[in-house]
Amino acid sequence: MGNSTRKDNSTRKIKEADRKSRWIRLWQSLRYTFLSVPSSAVETFLLYGTFGLLMFGPLAFGAVDHWSTFILEAGSVLLFLIWLAKQLRDGEGGVVIQWNPLFLPMAAFAVLVLVQIAFRFSAYTHDTVSTALLYCAYAMLCFLSGQTLLRSAQARKLAFMFTLYGFAVAAFALLYGISPNGRLYWVYPTHGGWIYGPYVNHNHYAGLMELLVPIPLVLAFTRLADDRERIAAAVAAAIMVGTIFLSGSRGGMLAIFAELAVMAVVLLRQKRIVRVAIGLAAFAVVLLVMLTWLGGKELTARVSSISTESRAEISGGMRFSIDRDSVRMFRQKPVLGWGLGTFPVVYPQFRSFYTNFFVNEAHNDYLQLLTEMGALGFATMLWFLFVLFRNAVPKMKNWSTDVNGAVTLACVLGLSGILVHSLFDFNLQIPANAALFYVFCTIAAAPSLLQRTRKRKPALPASEEQLIPTSEVV
Repeated sequence: MGNSTRKDNSTRKIKEADRKSRWIRLWQSLRYTFLSVPSSAVETFLLYGTFGLLMFGPLAFGAVDHWSTFILEAGSVLLFLIWLAKQLRDGEGGVVIQWNPLFLPMAAFAVLVLVQIAFRFSAYTHDTVSTALLYCAYAMLCFLSGQTLLRSAQARKLAFMFTLYGFAVAAFALLYGISPNGRLYWVYPTHGGWIYGPYVNHNHYAGLMELLVPIPLVLAFTRLADDRERIAAAVAAAIMVGTIFLSGSRGGMLAIFAELAVMAVVLLRQKRIVRVAIGLAAFAVVLLVMLTWLGGKELTARVSSISTESRAEISGGMRFSIDRDSVRMFRQKPVLGWGLGTFPVVYPQFRSFYTNFFVNEAHNDYLQLLTEMGALGFATMLWFLFVLFRNAVPKMKNWSTDVNGAVTLACVLGLSGILVHSLFDFNLQIPANAALFYVFCTIAAAPSLLQRTRKRKPALPASEEQLIPTSEVV
């Protein structure tokens, strides 16, 4: 018996040692591989990995399921660790960080959440911690976008990628709208909802398009692409806008009207009035033809119901009742709120109407922030938006010829649409849409992108180049 036990122990020790040696060899192999990869390749991987993760979210039903949320969080952590390892490998003077003015309000918001958790101010600490981890993923994606998107050439490639991506999602939504079967991708069953595209809720599909439409729309009116590319971008934008109307989202319709109105004002300030008018007319014709062909009477009825539904809500609809209840929630905890992510837990004790539905969000992102984070959190949001627009608006001056201006204008248009839609819905509670929103905020407020240009000095070779801000290129 003793010999058998000693043999079992020795066998176990040999297996454990063999397992440890395999892990050591794997670690050494990965370390050697990472050290041998050029910095430019790592930078490219981080850039497209970050924005690829942002594109993954909408395709995964908005990243609302546990598995997709985990991929979004784990992917952002992995990319951040790779960025940090690259900095430690390449940086002789330590870690180099590209500063963004939005980092300060983001840090202040993080401090408020930590206070809620540390001092037990949250009504349900588990939900606050879980939501805080998701916000950490947003923060890492914002940080990575600011550290990797540094050149105008990168921005141009991403603009074309997002244009193709948005067009593909819109084309899929059109195809599904023609032959729906009540399942996501015709395969995955859902428990209720109004499916459109890859989203269970048509309002959240509209929110995605509100963020993506300005990219091809701005591209179509710039001088940064040739005629064929501008025409293709205009067609893609028209189809994407059309799907917002076809989705039936009234909040999405109002938001896209706001975006198009702002874009029209920007265009009318240009000196090329005739060309702008022709472009707008062509865009409107394509949009109207598509809506008339595919929308028909149902779309007309949906659009005409905006005013009647608004009056119904004001006179006592469910959303208006939720808004009033949310104000009552805020009055009880006005300073730090009930805790980040706790609205669905706290709301039932304040609900003033009967319903069989589970009210999981406030259907108003501003009121939900006010109830969960209190006046201090709401003030931080106002600080965030003030810094965002203060830094973004000056960059939009020469948007038709400057990559910085075009990128900033596209981001500001998309953000404005979401800010309008947030009055009626909860797009910023959907991880995929929220991640895109915050990353676009970071890009809009970031310093000018760099463009490779030739430096004109007689003493230097003609081929020598230097990186300077795009806005300084003559």
